[in-house]
Amino acid sequence: MEQVSSTGRPVQITVTDGYDLKGFKGDTPVTFIRAEFNQVVLGDSAKITVSPEGTAKYNFTCSFEFNPEGGVTLNDLARKPVFLTMTEVLPKEKKQKEEKTMILGQAVVDLLPLLEGESSFETMVPLHPVPGSPLEPLRSGVKQCSLEVKVFVAEPLLTAAQILGGSLLKVTLEAAYSVPESFIPMGLLQNFMVGLQIPSAGEKDYPIFFKNGTLKLGGEREPVPRPKKWPIANILAPGANNIPEAFIVGGPYEEEEGELNQPEDREFRNQAECIKKRITWDLESRCYLDPSAVISFQKRIADCRFWPVEITRVPVVTVPKGKSAKFEKTDDEGQLSFHGVAYVNMVPLLYPGVKRIRGAFHVYPYLGSIVYEKTKCLFSLFRDTDHNLIQNNKIGGINSPVSKPVISKNLKEDKTVKEKDMEARPKAGDVQASSIKSQSSDTPLEVEPSLCNNPEGQQYVEAGTYIVLEIELDKALVPKRMPEELARRVKEMIPPRPPLTRRTGGAQKAMSDYHMQIKNISRAILNEYHRMFGKQAVKVGSDLDSETLEEQKCQLNYELNCSGKYFAFKEQLKHAVVKIVREKYLKTTAFESQEELQKFISELYVFLVDQMHVALNQAMPDDVQGTPSTIYTSSEQLRLFAFEAEVNENYEMATVYYEERLVREPQNLEHWLDYGAFCLLTEDNIKAQECFRKALSLNQNHIHSLLLCGVLAVLMENYEQAEIFFEDATCLEPTNVVAWTLLGLYYEIQNNDVRMEMAFHEAFKQLQARVLQAQVTKQRSTSTVEHVEEGGKADSCLGPWGITSGSSAAAVKVEAPAGPGAPLSILDEFLDESSNLQSESHEPILSVQSQDPTTSQRPSNTFIKEIPSKKEASKCQESSTCLHPTLYSVSQTPTTIFMETIRFLMKVNAVQYVHRVLAHELLCPHGGPSCEYYLVLAQTHLLKKDFAKAEEYLQQAAQMDYLNPNVWGMKGHLYFLSGNHAEAKACYERTISFVVDASEMHFIFLRLGQIYLEEKEYEKAKKTYLQVCKRSPSCLTWLGLGIACYQLDELTEAEDALSEANALNNYSAEVWAYLALVCLKAGRQLEAEQAYKYMMKLKLKDESLLAQIHMVQETVGFGNPSF
Repeated sequence: MEQVSSTGRPVQITVTDGYDLKGFKGDTPVTFIRAEFNQVVLGDSAKITVSPEGTAKYNFTCSFEFNPEGGVTLNDLARKPVFLTMTEVLPKEKKQKEEKTMILGQAVVDLLPLLEGESSFETMVPLHPVPGSPLEPLRSGVKQCSLEVKVFVAEPLLTAAQILGGSLLKVTLEAAYSVPESFIPMGLLQNFMVGLQIPSAGEKDYPIFFKNGTLKLGGEREPVPRPKKWPIANILAPGANNIPEAFIVGGPYEEEEGELNQPEDREFRNQAECIKKRITWDLESRCYLDPSAVISFQKRIADCRFWPVEITRVPVVTVPKGKSAKFEKTDDEGQLSFHGVAYVNMVPLLYPGVKRIRGAFHVYPYLGSIVYEKTKCLFSLFRDTDHNLIQNNKIGGINSPVSKPVISKNLKEDKTVKEKDMEARPKAGDVQASSIKSQSSDTPLEVEPSLCNNPEGQQYVEAGTYIVLEIELDKALVPKRMPEELARRVKEMIPPRPPLTRRTGGAQKAMSDYHMQIKNISRAILNEYHRMFGKQAVKVGSDLDSETLEEQKCQLNYELNCSGKYFAFKEQLKHAVVKIVREKYLKTTAFESQEELQKFISELYVFLVDQMHVALNQAMPDDVQGTPSTIYTSSEQLRLFAFEAEVNENYEMATVYYEERLVREPQNLEHWLDYGAFCLLTEDNIKAQECFRKALSLNQNHIHSLLLCGVLAVLMENYEQAEIFFEDATCLEPTNVVAWTLLGLYYEIQNNDVRMEMAFHEAFKQLQARVLQAQVTKQRSTSTVEHVEEGGKADSCLGPWGITSGSSAAAVKVEAPAGPGAPLSILDEFLDESSNLQSESHEPILSVQSQDPTTSQRPSNTFIKEIPSKKEASKCQESSTCLHPTLYSVSQTPTTIFMETIRFLMKVNAVQYVHRVLAHELLCPHGGPSCEYYLVLAQTHLLKKDFAKAEEYLQQAAQMDYLNPNVWGMKGHLYFLSGNHAEAKACYERTISFVVDASEMHFIFLRLGQIYLEEKEYEKAKKTYLQVCKRSPSCLTWLGLGIACYQLDELTEAEDALSEANALNNYSAEVWAYLALVCLKAGRQLEAEQAYKYMMKLKLKDESLLAQIHMVQETVGFGNPSF
């Protein structure tokens, strides 16, 4: 911890001027300045007369030698300032032999800039008045008397390597709250002391002591901000105790890194810090760590994790005047009392970018065996240096740390004592169990005999004592990558896509495009007419009567509507009309009134009709070119069709729909994410990675794209890239719980326990902040405060599952530890359990082993997936509540970070990753088996078609939440997939009877309707399909409705429904088949033959339906052109 130097170097302190000075007598007092450093007087200035304006020029220079080998060290520079004491020389009175002096004030010069690599600096330091001084005290609006000081060294005290690799450690002890009732301010004076050890580069540690704590009775909270004080006694001016520009600012309990930072601890801490007794220090001690000490410090944290911070009470020894300071040895037990220890978790200092930890830490009785078990520390600052502390504890002594701790016992003696001590007490875990019981129970338990070794220390546990401590470094032990660097790395891996070229256009271009579209559509209609009636009909058109023309017109309209070409033509023309509105009429904003809108539409219609005639007159009938006919559907409808194809395991058709969405809107990253999730379902990880990277190239700040790229990188074992993606996501959105959780899971794979703890801790913190914010928002909106009494009850307004959720959605409760044998934080408990993850025998944990997609069964998509929430199409506006909520969105505030991550992963079909998170959810103190947990397990087994396991987990879910509609919906799908349609029907009917819908009602209605059709309950089938057509219309829903109406001989309604199905998907052979049946029964031969032709072209696979068509054809005598 010391700089290695062969020669000393002088440090010069020069006091140049004083300002706004005053004296006891007269306006021009005579003053001089005395400089002190490290309890050594550096010199006195000349006696200078202060001018009437209050200024004085001292030009006083003094120095001390910096020599780390045996004199002033870097640690002395860090924790000790230079004191400048101003003294007034009073005029001599008659018969007075010597001059009389009186101290005016003290100034403090902090030498910290020398440890920052500077060789000189200037500062204006305030002169703090001593009690009774005429100097003005420091207050706003009043000129403060001050001194101008310059500090100079010939060359920097630190080398470049020390500046780069060294660090400055600051330890601030604020107070100890809720101290034992036996602490009383009367009686024998007591010195309340706290100490801890800092590792150095050598063999011995550097001790830091905080002495002279002030016992207060309480009654009010300590003010914030309040200044930090120097850990030095005998400072004459009260204001000089304060370290310049250093304050204790406090902060919310939830943002602390220590213990007692949970919501349920708030009431206790408020009482302890307002009402109960406390001991205050408000001291800051500094320590310089050179590069080797920084490495040792980092290694010690990684090895020991917890740091012992000792607290004790020592009686103040009064030294009689005129006698030597020789101290007679007394009984140690009579001098050292109330010896306690707090265990400070230092691991957060190993988190990337973390430079400061602050928190409250429980105080426990100091028992050597337990301290060694938790901290691997055999040496006690107070027990093993007791005689030194008492000698340094005399009134009038300077409370400075001992530079070299001396262990009073050798290892052999210490071991012998410890063995005897261990024989007299039970195991450490038993001791801590008793302390836990005594704290958590309303009736204090009897102290076990083992605690008689430290009965006074046990009072800390009974009183609930804790200390508030802050440890800060000027540089993080583990540097954190900057967001700019992460963004650059992401950009290197995935270059952003170049922006689309700007298309130039104007009114003339819009008009020409409109004319071109009119010509193309007119040619397409003419081609269709020729196909239906032949080209000769045009030549003899004058001979056709009006009835024939009207019939041909009706047939042409029917064909255009039936085939979907009419809608395609309309969509083809829409873009050109929009361009005319924008470029010619300059309409880009909403109309202010309905009348204005109607007026504009009328004007536009007249203009478009005129221009249509112009385009038709220009068209050449012989120049007929066919245009491909397409049936336009919205992007949301295509997503629904793809989803239905996934459920039916028609992956080829689903691919067509996904690719069509990409062709239409290649710049829409949501389309790429959907396609990537589909590729994950089919275990095409390479294509999934390509899709996610395409999405990221469109927007490199899109969090979900970054997370999915990271997930794919982990699955493909590109761990370096995965870390970049996850870290970038946490930098772009620090409040994202899923991002931090996935980062922690990545570090777990890398066996980096420290960073895993950091990521999980941050995720817990962000989740807790979100829950609290949701509670505050809810309280403000309802003007009432609602409390959750039990962790197993959830507010019904938080999600679609109502009050049946198996876990709390409003608050996360964590029991505070009551003894050092128990984990000191919920995260420690979780990490201890996670370390044994692979040895557990629970099925989901075993499944973590099978991460290789080649060794696992190919999952078949059943039904339990989510359609991402997007804007609804006009036909799907009423269906958003059915389609878009995910299965796992039980509440708006997720129960644990792992369950929220599971929801995200299941949404994108990353089932291989889910098993690892399920294991964490099982071990998490906030989690464990819940209804949602078993539902996720059941889904994973349904994907593998492991129906037995799925049914087992669904039974457990039903036991935990019998009224959950999602449980019954999934059970229905389980029975449906396994072929038990009777049980499936019962489950589906129960699901739709609940007041609250299940998260996926679309397929519940579809499959229930299919069962009704199979059982020939056509009225129920019709009603069911009508419901789903209103919620989320698709080809399958209209087809089911058409079949039900056909079976009920409602041919008109059947034809309407089948026409809607055909308009949405004219490649469905089953739709054409039922259209053929309807036309056959209606006696329309031409339409029946055309429908039959398309059905055969699309290769109908339902043999029974084909046989039914042939039977009807034979009955009516037409419909099959091949007869």
